[in-house]
Order: sequence, then structure tokens, then C-alpha cells
Amino acid sequence: MNPMVLNLYGGMVSFLSYDFMKYAFLAAILLAPLFALLGTMAVNNNMAFFSDALGHSAFTGIGIGVLLGMKEPLFSMLAFGIFLSITITKVKAAQGFSTDTIISVFSSAAMALGIVILSREGGFAKFSGYLIGDILTIQPKDIITIAVMLCVVYIIWMKIYNSLLLVSVNRSLAVSRGVKASLVENIFVITVAVVVMVSIRWIGILTINSLLILPAAAARNISKNAAQYHWLTLGIGMISSVGGVLVSYYMGTSAGASMVLIAAVLFFVTYSISKCQK
Repeated sequence: MNPMVLNLYGGMVSFLSYDFMKYAFLAAILLAPLFALLGTMAVNNNMAFFSDALGHSAFTGIGIGVLLGMKEPLFSMLAFGIFLSITITKVKAAQGFSTDTIISVFSSAAMALGIVILSREGGFAKFSGYLIGDILTIQPKDIITIAVMLCVVYIIWMKIYNSLLLVSVNRSLAVSRGVKASLVENIFVITVAVVVMVSIRWIGILTINSLLILPAAAARNISKNAAQYHWLTLGIGMISSVGGVLVSYYMGTSAGASMVLIAAVLFFVTYSISKCQK
């Protein structure tokens, strides 16, 4: 057998011989389609910074959990994330400012408030792991959580996709067709909030927005229609997620950051292809 093939096979056997790598690999496979679904619509709605704002608000959610004496801050993170997502949607609907401006204001305020709460008496250090996350620490129960979340998101997507797409294209037309625009938008932002808050301890506050947006942005560069857009986003997301885990294992780097770098490279590749096609 070819020595190169043998080395590749040996590397894969080595990779799969550790339980924590098996769990991380499986989690990456499940997270890719989950982020692909939400990323496509976030890009369509010009809400590229929305998940970033939610990520930053995780600090405030953790801080509230600490103040309430919670040992597990996930529930306080979810509650604050949902509250912030609905608030951003309500303020955005007033149309006083651009979407990016509104999201930036909330993002900055939420992160600052969270850091102020957590930095009291030097207590921030023990929560700094949320900044970069660690998918290599994922456990079987977490994989089940991601799988359930993926199924729920797919069900929601099948119910609201057409309405959400119409709202993103022309809100007035959607309302005239009987679409409950506010309800559909709230369902979408709440779904994003839940996914971001649950995933953030594995992906990291600093990288989760990029992993959500970059695959969709890369796919949009070369997509000819909606179906192709979604499939390409899924494919790019899968390559980025799985590739990031592999790079993390063989090079000893951060898995989340490795995923983002691969997605960024693929974005520039598709951008170059789109320019060459014009």
C-alpha cells in the first residue's frame, strides 16, 4: 500500500483512538448544519453582528447567574440572551438607527456590564474560558443536547422559512400577504439566541459569530439560487468545523479559532472565484 495512504490511515486511527476527539468530531458534524441554517438567514437579514452581540451578552448572563448564586450559568445566559434578542428586534423595528448601529450599542453595553459584574474582587479569571471555548471538553450528554437542538431548529425552520425569507426580502409585502412579521422575526432571533448560548462554551465568545456567518457569506459569493446557497453553506460549514477539529488535534491549536480560519480561507477562495466569473 502507498506509504502516504498508510500514514493518513494511521493518523485517522490515532485521531479516533481518543474518546474526547470522537466526541469533538461528532459535535462538529452536528454543529455545522445547525449553524448553516441560521447563518444563511442572518446574512440575508443583514444581521451579521447579531450573534456577536449575543455572544458578548453571555458575560452579562453569566454575571446575573453569579449574582443569583447559580452553579450553572446556562439558564441565566439563555434568559438574558432571549431578552436581549427580543429587545434588539423591537428597537430595530422603530427604524431610528441602522441595524448594525443598534446591535453594536447593545453588544458593547452587554459585554461591559458582564465584565463589570464578573471582575468584582478579581473573579473574572475563572470565566475567561468562555472567551475561546473548548470543543474538546464536550461530553456525550452535550452531544445529545446538540442533536436535540438540531432537530428542533429544523422543525422550526420548516415552519417559518418561507415567511422569514419573505420578511427579509420585503417586510411590507410579507405583512400584506398575512405574514406575522414580528412573530416570525422573534422566533428566529430567539432560536439564534438559544443556539449561541448553548454552543458558546464549546466554540467561544470571540469566535462563535465568525463560525455562524463566514460559511454563509462564503457560499453567497458563488451561489446561483437559494437551494445552492443552503447546500454550499452546509458544505463549507462542515469542512470548517471538522477541519478545525483535525487541525486542533494535529497542531495543538484552539479548535474554535482553527474552524474560523478555515472558514475565512474558504470565504476568500469563493470571493476570488466570484470575481473571476464576472
